[in-house]
Amino acid sequence: MSRKYRKTRPEVSESDVLPTEHSSELYAHESIIATIKETADKLKQDQATRGDLKILDRALKELRYAFKVFTPYRKQRKVTVFGSARTLPDDPAYQQALQFGRRMAEEKWMTVTGAGPGIMEAAHVGAGTDMSMGVNIMLPFEQEPNYVIHKDEKLVNLNYFFTRKLLFVKEVHAIVCCAGGFGTLDEAFETLTLVQTGKRDPMPIVLLDTPGDTYWKDWEAFIKNNLLKQELISEEDLSLFYITDNLEDAVDEIIGFYSVYNSMRYVSGRLVLRLHVEPSNEFIEKLNDEFKDILASGIISKVDAHELEKDDSHLTDLPRISLIFNRKNLGRLRQMIDRINTELSPQLANEAE
Repeated sequence: MSRKYRKTRPEVSESDVLPTEHSSELYAHESIIATIKETADKLKQDQATRGDLKILDRALKELRYAFKVFTPYRKQRKVTVFGSARTLPDDPAYQQALQFGRRMAEEKWMTVTGAGPGIMEAAHVGAGTDMSMGVNIMLPFEQEPNYVIHKDEKLVNLNYFFTRKLLFVKEVHAIVCCAGGFGTLDEAFETLTLVQTGKRDPMPIVLLDTPGDTYWKDWEAFIKNNLLKQELISEEDLSLFYITDNLEDAVDEIIGFYSVYNSMRYVSGRLVLRLHVEPSNEFIEKLNDEFKDILASGIISKVDAHELEKDDSHLTDLPRISLIFNRKNLGRLRQMIDRINTELSPQLANEAE
């Protein structure tokens, strides 16, 4: 069963976005570009090798073009779907990924994949070309853009896995992993690592089995029997992902995460959570009691939009809570977001009526 907080949510609007850094008006772009040029000049001083220069040149070109492609869609919710390129259309996993892409398109979410065959193709078939984006890796085997996204303006072709992996996580609001090989497991672990260490804001990470399959359940058993048992991870880290074999539960998990919670940002050392409804003072007291362990100091409190959030003008009217987060217990932070969604969803429903 999904975390039950989804059922009522605001209509998709410009407040349903991520990226503070995507629309910044507070910083002079020219100064950042000048810094990039200065760094490039230092490569000559360093007598960088031709091989190193070629890597930097190619990576910068790839990211520049990719950012150009994604920019028009930055205010559109997106989910990345990972899974095997070898899954055939008659496989239940292919059909499930197809239905997932379709359901997310119905929820007005775009689907991002590696643009290849198998699960990637299935998710794009379900989403349709208009609601699909592709980040293709150029390989000598196994990977050609699928027919849904082939030659579409929303397709990016990349040479390096590391630039591709950045886009998969940076540009989206949720991750879904179906069964797959080394690449899928790599993406699942890397995404979890980025969220666990705070290098990426919390977001839904759904590990989707087909009905009756145990691919991700077996993976979870390994995690618990080895990583958790040996205290290589914490119990709270298990909150960072959600395993299901039910398609609608997967959709609910993703949509529900943004039912009350909208986004977060660090402002002058404080973590600010933007919400779709204003919590009561009594609820803030409950949060302080239950989640005091994640505070470096002070308390959780309601706040107005800070002056430094002016570059997020589309979010300034949203209610906010603020805390001095210890930047360590990301699993507990995820649990707090879940508590906010669960407890305040009825209030959201009442305000919608």
